[in-house]
Amino acid sequence: MGIATDVIKRIKSISRYNQILRVLIKYGFEDLVQYLENNRYYTFFQRLLPDATKKHINQYNKWARMRLVCEELGPTFIKFGQILSNRPDLVPLELTLELEKLQDHVPPMPEKVVKSLVEAELKDTTEHLFAWFEPKPFASASIAQVHKVTLHSGERVALKVQRSGIFDIVVEDIKVMYRVARVLEKRIPTLKSFNPIELVKHFESSILKELDFIHESINAQRFYNNLAKDHSLDQYALAPKVYQEFTTSKVLALEFISGIKISKIAQLKAKQIDTKVIARRLSISYYKQIFEYGFFHADPHPGNLLVLPNNHICYLDFGMMGSILPRDILIFRKLFTAITRKNVKKIIKVLIQLSNDMPIPDMRALEFDVNEFIESYYVKKVHENEMSTILLELKNIIVKHRLKVPVYFFLFARSLVTIEGVIKKLDPNLKQMDIVKPYLQKSIAQDYNPLKIGEKLINSTADVIDFMGDFPRDLKNAIRKINSGEISVDINHKGIDPLVHTLQRVTKQLIAVFVMLALIAGASLFVIFKIEPLWKGISALGILCFSFAIFLGLGMLLNIRKGDYDY
Repeated sequence: MGIATDVIKRIKSISRYNQILRVLIKYGFEDLVQYLENNRYYTFFQRLLPDATKKHINQYNKWARMRLVCEELGPTFIKFGQILSNRPDLVPLELTLELEKLQDHVPPMPEKVVKSLVEAELKDTTEHLFAWFEPKPFASASIAQVHKVTLHSGERVALKVQRSGIFDIVVEDIKVMYRVARVLEKRIPTLKSFNPIELVKHFESSILKELDFIHESINAQRFYNNLAKDHSLDQYALAPKVYQEFTTSKVLALEFISGIKISKIAQLKAKQIDTKVIARRLSISYYKQIFEYGFFHADPHPGNLLVLPNNHICYLDFGMMGSILPRDILIFRKLFTAITRKNVKKIIKVLIQLSNDMPIPDMRALEFDVNEFIESYYVKKVHENEMSTILLELKNIIVKHRLKVPVYFFLFARSLVTIEGVIKKLDPNLKQMDIVKPYLQKSIAQDYNPLKIGEKLINSTADVIDFMGDFPRDLKNAIRKINSGEISVDINHKGIDPLVHTLQRVTKQLIAVFVMLALIAGASLFVIFKIEPLWKGISALGILCFSFAIFLGLGMLLNIRKGDYDY
């Protein structure tokens, strides 16, 4: 039985691979097929295409034909294209714009199939689970469709049901993608820089997460919690709550929230809703996600945004979210602050920080491009209200200089373009920079906060102490590896004396720092506990320790200013 199943799977895989090749040929990519298969049978297939089909296909440029290939090959390739559209560092801009148009046209599953899937997942009949189950879905896509249901408690729920068999289809398609990626990487050396296999791995991780509705429910709950914890006066966003008891890996139950789609301007005005107020509130809620929560909605198109009667905005669909580390939130704030101040060196420094301090091959060229970006941005008045313009221009610089910034940077840039398009229709004159400025000012205040400075100093000291503690063991391991022949070292030193001298100076400065910190800590204790003798109610020993610490600090600053070659 197992052998028969393997044979059937193998036949399906070969059949799917052949289908992909035929679709590529249909849309004029026979040169790519030649790389994949040295077989004239596939090119012969092109001759069988009707002239009307060829004429229709020839209307499109190659980027549009790539989009059509994805659409014809179905859900997996549509999702692959959509994910690729978030990676402008890997694909040309023209292709990115085409892939953003990808749509899936799939008829909804019959009621009987949907109910059987729900019952299999939730281990009960729909009649027992729900007071009412709407047979016709109100939303349908290639991965899932959504039905309105009513719980026995009277609560209305949007029940998202995964399409039958979609998981197996995706898994088989990913296998074919790996095969294609391996062949292309082997036969087209220039593609190696794009790392096709790694690209498929990235897609596999993303699509399998999207197919796991538990993952989406966690995203939705996390987003909901962020909004619930924000009690500030400018919190205008909502998210549906998750019904965990009706959620599995293939069924997702979210609170059903009724509202007007944000793109329905006429309906909003008919309900006496001020679109300018909505635009401002949407902008505030989005920048809060970036600069305060560190977790943002990465697909804020009009279909995922509802306006509620109280002028609040509800976010829907949490399959694609972006997460930013606290460290990177601060870096983003510094980046925008440096741009507003036209500080080229600071912008470059921040970009290098985002790239994990990777070496820059041509620093002068990078500095020139950043300077040109700053000068041109402040001349182009047409873009003064668009924050997305900043990121898109920087994206081009990042791609050109091969800076390895985190993936969420491009996700943020794309989502910002989407949400600014929504905002522009609501209020064309809203100045995005005015919304962002308060968050940038928070960053500046945090940088100069004495408590934060003290915390950084303590953390840095702890890191140095940990390093010094680990250093003997690391050195011992390194020597052991050298002695055992695991590491061979070929040293050819030139001008080592200045390096030795610099190391000596750094060591002395580190010792001075430790002594200074000890004096400050001791002085604080003397002052707090009022250790005698006292002078004007303050511990004289504390004053003395503080004085020595200041003296050491000044001496160290003078030593640093001398330079490396002053003894």
